[in-house]
Amino acid sequence: MRVLATKKSNLIPRVGRSVEINNQKIAVFETTAGNIYALADFCPLTEGPILEGMVSGEYVYEPMRDFKISLIDGKIQEPDEGQVKTYPVEILADDIYIEV
Repeated sequence: MRVLATKKSNLIPRVGRSVEINNQKIAVFETTAGNIYALADFCPLTEGPILEGMVSGEYVYEPMRDFKISLIDGKIQEPDEGQVKTYPVEILADDIYIEV
């Protein structure tokens, strides 16, 4: 199911934006290159949010323990292990849709 999540004009590059769809907290990030990604706002290693993490390139650094998480596929990078759920994103004009 594709759901309108937010507007691209609401995003600030490298700063996460929180949306909630079907009781799921989702963090939406825009990179400095303009790419937009959506990940579950939950780190399985710290059991904390990733929303306030720092974005660098195609990665977000989890704010509690600085785990490096790929915005593309949600994989937590070595030497750590784990996976954050990712959501497909579609952008139509200023609208950002997330597939949940």
